[in-house]
Amino acid sequence: MEKSQSSASNKSYVSKPRFMKKSISFRKLLAFLLHWKRRNLSDNQFMLAISFFVGIFTAFAGLTLKWCIEQIAHFLTQGFVITGGNWPYLVYPIVGIFLTMLFIQYVVRDDIGHGVTKILFAIARKQSKIRLHNTWTSVAASAITIGFGGSVGAEAPIVLTGSAIGSNLGRAFRLNKKQMMLLVGCGAAGAVAGIFKAPIAGLVFVLEVLMIDLTMTSLLPLLVSCVTAAGVTFAVSGTSPFFEFSIQDAFVVSRIPAYVLLGITCGLVALYFTRTMNWLEGIFRKLGGRYKKLLLGSIILSALIFLFPPLYGEGYDLITLLLNGHGESDWMNAMDRSLFYGHNNLLLIYLILIVLFKVFAATATNGGGGCGGIFAPSLFLGCICGFVFSRIWNEYALLDFSVPERNFAMLGMCGLMSGVMHAPLTGIFLIAELTGGYALFMPLMIVAVASYLTIKAFEPHSIYAMRLAQRGELITHNTDRAILTLMSMDSVIQHYSNVLYPDMTLDDVARQASNSKNHVFPVVNKQMQFIGAVYLDDIRHLIFRTELYRQFHVSQLMKKPEAILSINDSMDVVVSVFDRTRAWTLPVVNAEGEFVGFIRKSAVLSVYRQVLADLSAE
Repeated sequence: MEKSQSSASNKSYVSKPRFMKKSISFRKLLAFLLHWKRRNLSDNQFMLAISFFVGIFTAFAGLTLKWCIEQIAHFLTQGFVITGGNWPYLVYPIVGIFLTMLFIQYVVRDDIGHGVTKILFAIARKQSKIRLHNTWTSVAASAITIGFGGSVGAEAPIVLTGSAIGSNLGRAFRLNKKQMMLLVGCGAAGAVAGIFKAPIAGLVFVLEVLMIDLTMTSLLPLLVSCVTAAGVTFAVSGTSPFFEFSIQDAFVVSRIPAYVLLGITCGLVALYFTRTMNWLEGIFRKLGGRYKKLLLGSIILSALIFLFPPLYGEGYDLITLLLNGHGESDWMNAMDRSLFYGHNNLLLIYLILIVLFKVFAATATNGGGGCGGIFAPSLFLGCICGFVFSRIWNEYALLDFSVPERNFAMLGMCGLMSGVMHAPLTGIFLIAELTGGYALFMPLMIVAVASYLTIKAFEPHSIYAMRLAQRGELITHNTDRAILTLMSMDSVIQHYSNVLYPDMTLDDVARQASNSKNHVFPVVNKQMQFIGAVYLDDIRHLIFRTELYRQFHVSQLMKKPEAILSINDSMDVVVSVFDRTRAWTLPVVNAEGEFVGFIRKSAVLSVYRQVLADLSAE
């Protein structure tokens, strides 16, 4: 009996759960691949091979996301009437944002918004780790959000997904930091190339927006990912461009003034979009509770979609309509499913209102708890701007020549994307590949440059970089600023285990000083809030007079420092405060005023030199 029990216990000890067996077999496979790679492939060859797989995985992620969005949207809206308003528009966006919020809160438990901003920050800081869950969570969240009507794009979530795929493959194969960052870029490039069928645009996007340095070593893996991702998408969904488009008229030199004015118009609209979105995001941040954000975002979004149905989802149906419409009978379909149906004389006013309110719908979607990007909103707004510009131009016969509406709708997409993203090359190549409009390359360049120069005069950063700049996390080409941005407060703060209280005596101070190498001691109240500091240099003449130990209290010995730093201050602010006050040591407190530690100027200079050395080594 004992023998059988013993054997049973041993058996239970030896047997392993199925998932553990799978994990062990995966590790064995990974170890085998690593061994084979070391023996048969150089580093460059392996990077080309892994970038190929990054392109494949990213392309399928993008195809999955687009299919899910289409299926959800089709299921929800297939029974809608076109001759008037549809009340479900008031409900679907609320449900979508609510489901997305629950998914992020209880399943993801992490922030997955502003995907491009996250990647930009990671690359700029020479980091490479993107969490494993980002390989699928952004796809799921954005599919729910957009399928139910969220007025955002699927491209930014899939860019984050692609970068996460690249990052985690690099981590699995134990690549170095530089190789992993390149794979992050490969994932982003493959995402843009795959979802838009635009391999050149994918490459240019990474180089222009994500700021990956272009070398032959980095160029080839990026190209491999772009071509592979686009090739997979072509194989699955056909080789036709993303948007059907036929050029209405060839390039004419005499229309150059119209191209320039369109570019300036797009730049101004991009400025309105960027600053309004930034202002609205600030409002949502201040709301605090997620249910308050959900309520405000849902009300704004559902009301706007009910009034303006083209705001539902990505808005690609309206883009296709404006790019292929041949006259009033086609363009009036833009007001289908709305209360404006049949009011043909209000078409331009209807489209202008959509331009004004699109930024509110997009921000309400993400601010309320949804997940999506600004690629699609930029294309959507640009197409409308180009169409409205051409209609107004032709109606008032400006400069005694007409302009083709379809061409200008396409050019407007390029102009607005160039302005919002501060990426004229991305705008040029993306729109050319999206529409097949290569014959209008010259007008595309004119509009892109005019738009970029216009917004650049008012706003130095793209909408992605603006979010980082507000947090003091934007990497610039200024060496000093870049190094300070890369430095963290934690790296320079000296934490104190012992503190002084106002009612302590000089005797207590002397005992602490004898056991410490510090020359400054924090003074706090019972709530650990910082109220002052005792500087050893100020009381040195009293330390050796033991007869005074009971006569002086800390409240008499302490003094206010020249300035107090916050734990949330950027290193830019820290250095400027040191320069202004000429102090050598400054206290740091948290948002509640509680003492955190001291920062010494010498520590700042030491970390600065270390970061500079690390950057120089790279």
